Amino acid sequence: MGNIEDIVDSLENKISKVLHRLELLRQANLKLNAELEISKQELQNQILHVKAWEEKYETLKMANTILGSDDNKKETKLKINALIREIDHCITQLSD
Repeated sequence: MGNIEDIVDSLENKISKVLHRLELLRQANLKLNAELEISKQELQNQILHVKAWEEKYETLKMANTILGSDDNKKETKLKINALIREIDHCITQLSD
């Protein structure tokens, strides 16, 4: 009977170690998931920041063209025409 008790004790010890390792892995997984969410949020903030700077750059580019820069003259004219069409559309909707 001593042999069976030793086997059971050994098995209980191994199960205890596996359960402990499982708990450690769960905790590590939770920590990594939290870090992933933080990284995703930081990435989203950076994307918004980049978009804001791109809009500022486009505005500055258009202003330079209007001031006499020849670099993006065609693009600025197209943008102005698009804005005029959008304003005309808004006026049409308001008059209906």
